[in-house]
Formats: sequence, structure tokens, C-alpha cells
Amino acid sequence: MERNNMKKAIFAILGACVLVAGWAVWQNRLAPENGLPPEDRQINGERTRAIFLYYYNPNNDKDEAGNLMCSPAGLVVANREIATTQTPIQDAINLLIKGELSEDEAAAGITTEFPLDGLALKGANLADGVLTLEFNDPQNKTGGGSCRVGILRAQIQATAKQFAGVDEVRFIPEELFQP
Repeated sequence: MERNNMKKAIFAILGACVLVAGWAVWQNRLAPENGLPPEDRQINGERTRAIFLYYYNPNNDKDEAGNLMCSPAGLVVANREIATTQTPIQDAINLLIKGELSEDEAAAGITTEFPLDGLALKGANLADGVLTLEFNDPQNKTGGGSCRVGILRAQIQATAKQFAGVDEVRFIPEELFQP
């Protein structure tokens, strides 16, 4: 009998802890400190959100012999702030393809082949975890060697996949980023 009472007391305490923890999480989600959604901030009176752009550092992408591997292992994060809009994925991709590195990033060995003359994002569609990005590349600047196009593709894919709901990235036209 005493053992059953002990079990009931333990379950009651655990249940109360779960309820208190759930309530605390729920309160934090509904009313963050600054009154903005968790990913948003207020900077100089403008709502912004922190994002990552993925650039390339060849020093992080070498095998034991020092040969360049041309793999996503060389991708590095560059922190940026963008205005909060209804199109954060497109905003991030457009910022990535501008290819604007800071002096500190360039000094650290970070590189990018962006911007590519004429390359422009025409649209984006996210459905069932698949993000389809449509680009205009009138000068065929997204083609080239397999190393180069693999890195360009990886930069865009990694930048896009940071957003909730993006599991896969496809490109239109399909000939983009092909060797």
C-alpha cells in the first residue's frame, strides 16, 4: 500500500514538472522579450532577421595530400541581417548571389564566384519540402567545370536549407549548375 502511494506521489510530481515546463515554453513562444517572433529583431527601427549565407573556403576543403576536394566541406557560414519580409528565402538567395564578402571574410580566405553576370532569381516555390528556384542565366555563367558548379550549387542549397520546410532544392532550368 505504501509503495503505491509513493508511486502516485512520484507521478504527481513528474506530471507537475512537465506541466510547469510546458507552460514556461508556451509563454516564451507567445510573448518573447521584444514582442517579435523569435527569428525577428528590431534594429534601427526596422524589423530584421538573422540569416546565414554559405560561401567557400578552399583551405577547409583539402585532402591529406593538400588537394582541393571541391566538396561542401569547404562551405563556411557568413552571418547577415535581412529585412523581415514575406520572402526570406528569396531575399537570402538574392543576397548570396550578389557575392558581397566583408573585408574580414576575404582576409580569412573565404571566396565566392558570385556575382555571375546576368544571373537573376526569377522565382521560388516551396511545396512538400521541395524548394524550386527559377533563375535567369542568359550568359550561361552557371556552367563550367564540375568543381566550380558543384560549389556554386552547394552554396545555394545550404543557404536555402536553413529555412524551415526546405528539405530539397531544385533548379529551373535543370541545365543550371551543370558541368
